[in-house]
Amino acid sequence: MLQRKCHHRQGGKDYRAALPEATIYVYDNNSTDGTDEIARAAGAVVRYERRQGKGNVIRTMFREIDAECYLMIDGDDTYPAEDARAMADGVLRDGYDMVIGDRLSSTYFTENKRPFHNSGNVLVRKLVNRVFRRTGDRYHDRIPRVQSSVRQELPDPFQGL
Repeated sequence: MLQRKCHHRQGGKDYRAALPEATIYVYDNNSTDGTDEIARAAGAVVRYERRQGKGNVIRTMFREIDAECYLMIDGDDTYPAEDARAMADGVLRDGYDMVIGDRLSSTYFTENKRPFHNSGNVLVRKLVNRVFRRTGDRYHDRIPRVQSSVRQELPDPFQGL
């Protein structure tokens, strides 16, 4: 099962080709640009979360969908679809509870066209690294894949997001 969070994000990467057996859910978070129509036309199950914010969307996704494996991406096309199979297989075949991917090592900075978004990501990452006295890029944007039994045991980490 693939979950995609969207607020004005008309992503176009083909996760259906990467995971043909997956049910793809798109959670529209108050978009007004036709994101829901595009996703529905591409074969996704479209649902809505009217309470604004990623934390609200993630809580709703986990509450509404029961799956063996969750692959959660943003709708801005910055996660490489070609890595989806390997990530899901880490949970489904190899027995990992959670696998974390990395979008910054791919084409993130060239594909992301939102003004100041890239510089904001760099600034926040450097600030977190400085506060926690880390070097390099240890803390940066990640994409989680979670086994269903782990999801059921987790406290609500998204409260306040």
